[in-house]
Amino acid sequence: MREARFLLGGPQGAGLETAAQVLSTAFAIKGYYVYSYREYYSNIKGRHSYIQVRVNSEKLPMAPREEPHVIAVIDAESIFHHFNEAANGTFIVYDSATSSRRLEGIPSIEPETRRRIRKLLQSEGYDTTVEAALRYAVERRGARLLPLDYRSILKRVAERTGTPLFKARRFLNTIPLAASSYLTGLSLNALRAGFARRFQGRRDIVEGNMVVASIVYGILEEEGVEKFDVNPPRKREGEFLVVSGNDIVAIGKVVRGVRYQSYYPITPAADESFTLEAHEDLGGLHEDLGGILVFQTEDEIAAISSAIGAALTGARSSTSTSGPGFDLMIEALGWAGINEVPVVVTYYQRGGPSTGLPTRGGQEDLYNALFAGHGQFPKIVLASGDHKEAFIDAILAENLAEKYQLPVIHLLDKFLANTIVTIEPPSLEDVVIERGPLTRGGPDYKRFDKSKGPIFPRALIGAEETVMWYTGDEHNPEGHITEDPENRMLMHDYRMRKLEIADEEIPEEDRAVLYGDGDDFLVIGWGSVKGAVLEALEILAGEGLKGAYLHYRVLSPFPSKRTREVLTRYGESKVILAEHSVRPLLSGLITMHTGLPVRKSILKWTGRPIYALELAGAIEKLLDKEEGVEVLSYGA
Repeated sequence: MREARFLLGGPQGAGLETAAQVLSTAFAIKGYYVYSYREYYSNIKGRHSYIQVRVNSEKLPMAPREEPHVIAVIDAESIFHHFNEAANGTFIVYDSATSSRRLEGIPSIEPETRRRIRKLLQSEGYDTTVEAALRYAVERRGARLLPLDYRSILKRVAERTGTPLFKARRFLNTIPLAASSYLTGLSLNALRAGFARRFQGRRDIVEGNMVVASIVYGILEEEGVEKFDVNPPRKREGEFLVVSGNDIVAIGKVVRGVRYQSYYPITPAADESFTLEAHEDLGGLHEDLGGILVFQTEDEIAAISSAIGAALTGARSSTSTSGPGFDLMIEALGWAGINEVPVVVTYYQRGGPSTGLPTRGGQEDLYNALFAGHGQFPKIVLASGDHKEAFIDAILAENLAEKYQLPVIHLLDKFLANTIVTIEPPSLEDVVIERGPLTRGGPDYKRFDKSKGPIFPRALIGAEETVMWYTGDEHNPEGHITEDPENRMLMHDYRMRKLEIADEEIPEEDRAVLYGDGDDFLVIGWGSVKGAVLEALEILAGEGLKGAYLHYRVLSPFPSKRTREVLTRYGESKVILAEHSVRPLLSGLITMHTGLPVRKSILKWTGRPIYALELAGAIEKLLDKEEGVEVLSYGA
């Protein structure tokens, strides 16, 4: 088999993320492509979380996929959340001591979820115990059970390591991890390499985990549990990275030369700033690099305001946030717009409105980014669809901000932020740093002089013999407040013309990228739906249905000509939108800019990602319809 898929479940704070990192790293070291995605509640410790891992011998998976080969869990709650996701032949690894636990006795399961699970089990004639849920998985889904006595295993660990049982419990998460590794034929040496990479310098932790793994491997070998074979990986040359979406954006910012990053902690944006904080001293790379000032402010208003101040001094600056934080930034964003400040906002979307779903994903903030702020001012909006694009866009965002002297919003989402993948280090050969027109200023310098066009060379605060005025009010070329009508027309028109210039200069085929050339249908989308769409195209191609995908990477300035040309070529009946929203947003934007309607949509707003199989099925349902909406809901 080309691919193995794992679902690891357990309570938040039980080391599940660490287990997934070890598993991902172990397979990556062996040369496999790894995709790992995490779902979790807005809770520090105790609530259910799970991680989906895909290991592929040939190519990098780009989206979560149904039909796991292994469901390995720590607790009873995870069984109730995922028993119905088993496919034919799926191994379910679980603690045999949890078999008698009842659904009603697990207080952390939400009432709505409990009612839904109870209804499913009872409608099929099962009661509400773990044992019954597992029988359902076997009899209705074709699963295979692999019970292990977790307490007995931990007692053996305590005996071998000479530690008390309560200390041995810290290795609990290694039991399902080790069982998963065994089932795919991963050697103990490969698993050791994963632990060693995760716990560098902590030999005691590595050895303790290896004791657990060796015990689990021994039990499964003794019981004669069959393994399933994953094809050997294709030979891969050179180095590789195991990085999250947050990490790769941070790496892109380092490459682009960011020198000031502000943030107020918010999910799922904060991890990007944490990565930058961990590497803010760049002197170890080169003595001339200096460092990055990463500053946690008292709120998001201070975060963007300080980033604006840093940009005015000439530092490449940015701030990272999510929806509620961005809402607080909007007034200052307008200040940056009227003062033509090249500041970048990295905007990680999550489920809204208000606090909404703090740890779940969505794409409902598209219009918030595009139309943020009262009045009109130019801004560029980028949207990344995968880790490679996120790296490139992190650099591009700053280049565009400084080239056109305006705010740039870099849109990502929780799905991309919390996905870890193995990728080759991005090539730096094509990286270009564009700072736009700069000047040393001087006594006669006028910051907002428009006599030579909309984009006037900018001097930096502190330039010798240079005085500049900045205000949130309308201003004249020197920066002084004025309400003169002719000046207002001139200044406002010149600012808005920057977006027209960007529209002329940024190639439309880079703003809307077409994948595939099938003529049966066209899917349109943006952001992290890209991976699910491309995989759905492969699935449908295997059934004789050949389509294409128009992927939007720049939403402002909108690629109107490209959109009109591609959509007209396919015709209204063949165009389908895929989006994480409760009402279609991209289709409204398309109609606004081109007049073309989009009559078919596939939408998902559960806060969970779009899966490849459910998307392929929805596309198939819409093919013979003139219009319609398919709503997706797969995922716990």
